[in-house]
Amino acid sequence: MGIDNVVDSVGLVQPQYLEISEKISLDSGESFGPIMVAFEKYGTLNDDKSNAVLVLHALSGDAHAAGYHSSQDKRPGWWDMMIGPGKAFDTNLFCVICSNVFGGCADTTGPMSVNPVTGRPYGASFPVISIRDMVKVQKKLIEALGIRKLLCVAGGSMGGMQVLEWAVSYSDCVKGAMPIACASRLSPQAIAFNVVGRRAIMSDPKWNEGNYDPKDPPAQGLEIARMVGHITYLSEESMQLKFGRRLRTGDKYAYALDPEFEVESYLKYQGEAFTKRFDANSYLYITKAMDYFDITNGSGASLEQVFKNVQAKFLVLAFSSDWLFPPEQSKAIAKALRAADKEVTYVSLESSSGHDAFLLEEAQTAPMIKNFLKHLQISA
Repeated sequence: MGIDNVVDSVGLVQPQYLEISEKISLDSGESFGPIMVAFEKYGTLNDDKSNAVLVLHALSGDAHAAGYHSSQDKRPGWWDMMIGPGKAFDTNLFCVICSNVFGGCADTTGPMSVNPVTGRPYGASFPVISIRDMVKVQKKLIEALGIRKLLCVAGGSMGGMQVLEWAVSYSDCVKGAMPIACASRLSPQAIAFNVVGRRAIMSDPKWNEGNYDPKDPPAQGLEIARMVGHITYLSEESMQLKFGRRLRTGDKYAYALDPEFEVESYLKYQGEAFTKRFDANSYLYITKAMDYFDITNGSGASLEQVFKNVQAKFLVLAFSSDWLFPPEQSKAIAKALRAADKEVTYVSLESSSGHDAFLLEEAQTAPMIKNFLKHLQISA
């Protein structure tokens, strides 16, 4: 079936770009600019621009959330099952916007972008950034599109962190917030996995202190980092169902160091595929931004105090087998919102898919998202 005949797809879409010419003050104390932002839009803004939904991607995502860039594309955008006519984010009703994060490597300014002063990639001279810096850039994009208030901001994992930052930092600009499978700050265990991934990259001789040739990057280090990270996205049950202890060929051990188990070849494939589409330095900078994230900003304030001025209504979703961002962390967000007298719905969904469930459990999540968006539309 051709792309144009897929009735619930947004079809062919084209990336769009915004250049932010002025410098932005970063959490590190530096000022940085100009910044190019890559984004995509699905659906149409209404006359008063009150139907805008901002979708925020996870670590390895990008602006291409739905549809296809060409008729030759083998796969649609990363959340295509959720965005389109009649889907959870119904493009007959809403204008859905997704941008690649600041510091990324999919056409938004990041470490691999060319520094206009030197004519070379920023590399290690790129400033260390935060989740809040990413959201500052997104706010500039929304302003440029003439949108005063977003109907909803939604995202999973690192996208959920950005949702929380939007709701706290720009409370008067957000009507609804949907943090999925995330936390108000990373746990020590989650930081530890990020540290191992970064060390794998930085230990690759080709990394060259971050100033490597883009045509000859530290692919081996990035491959290992992705393999480590991918393990955290799965659950023990899902890995048992997918692989068990099955061997790639035959039923006897080869007593060799070559990959024999199916899980080995799967992780190898995931790592190699990732190196073809992602930049090693972006991985370093983005995971560091996640490590720094703490919605209390280290102020010593409680979550309840931080949420006191939030105006958005919340739908908080978690998944039972997610051990990277376990349900208890999402529940703590919902509990603090209720204590701050905010309107919040919290649901922990049964799933064996681990952290990846937020990308896979369409049948469970779509009805709740639809109802939440409908509620936002009709509420005063």
